[in-house]
This record gives sequence, C-alpha cells and structure tokens, in this order.
Amino acid sequence: MRAVSVFKMDSDQNGWAGVWSGEAPDALASPELYDGIRVKRLVAYAIDLIIIAVLLTVMWVIGIFFVAVTFGLLTPVLTLATALVPIAYHTALIGGPANATVGMRVMDLRVVAWNGNRPGYAQAALQTVLFYVSLTIATFLVLAISFFNPRGRCLHDLLAGTVTVNDLHLRRLATPERNT
Repeated sequence: MRAVSVFKMDSDQNGWAGVWSGEAPDALASPELYDGIRVKRLVAYAIDLIIIAVLLTVMWVIGIFFVAVTFGLLTPVLTLATALVPIAYHTALIGGPANATVGMRVMDLRVVAWNGNRPGYAQAALQTVLFYVSLTIATFLVLAISFFNPRGRCLHDLLAGTVTVNDLHLRRLATPERNT
C-alpha cells in the first residue's frame, strides 16, 4: 500500500504545509514515517539536553556576575530564567520554520500537527509544557506510552495534538515526483 495517497500537495514557501488531510497517516500504511522514532527521539533529546546545559551554563556564568553586583537581588530572576530556558528553546524551535529542535534536525525528525499542518508557537508551547510536566510527574512513563501506539506518540504528543515523524520520509512523500 502506498502512503502517498494520503498526502496533499499544497505547500508553503518552505516546501510543505498541510502534508496530509485528516489525521496522521497510519503506521501500517506509512511505516517509513515512524521507523525508529522512539530511539531517534531519545537521541535527539540527549542532544538538546547538551545544548540546553551549555546555554544554562553561559547564562549562569553571566548571571552570577549580576547577582553579585546586585547583592543577590537578581537571584529569583536567574532562577526563573533557568526554568524558562528549556521551555523557550523547545517552543521557539518546534514552533519555528523547521518545526524541530537542533537534536531533532540532527536525527532527521519533525513535529507535525495531527491534521498535517505545521504546529504554531502556541501548540509548540503546549507540547513543551506538557512534556516537562509529564516528565516531572511520571519520568519514564512518558516513554512507556509510546510503546502502546504504533506512531510512537508520547503523552505530551497525544495531549497537544502533535506527531513526530521522520522528516526525510515526510519530504520524500510530499514531493510531487513521487505521485507520478
């Protein structure tokens, strides 16, 4: 069965938008979109954690100077910024033009809204907040849910209405040459 039949061909300036109509393609009909998705997501998140750690380290090195100059008055601001950096990182990159964090780009993944459109910043923020909330509440259970659905969606994906797919296969299936 060819998965191309479920894809729409109307695209934006970046080459795709609304790549399917209705719900996300079934994992049996388009297995290439979901192949290895769980492992790729773990590696992508590890890469993102390294980047976030570097950002936080730089922020703290600079922030400690300002905390010292203000005799500790900026400590709450620095603490709040520490909590917001990971959320801002994921929201800005998932809601941005690539719809993927740096780690996701390295692993050739892309977040797509359930209806096939690009997730906006609001949906990306919702997904990110839900991810961090579910991570703090249920740590490894966040990943366990992905084993019970064929698309490898985690709890935050289900609640935010997103799906993470292999970007290379998404681009191949969305190109008009594949339909002929």
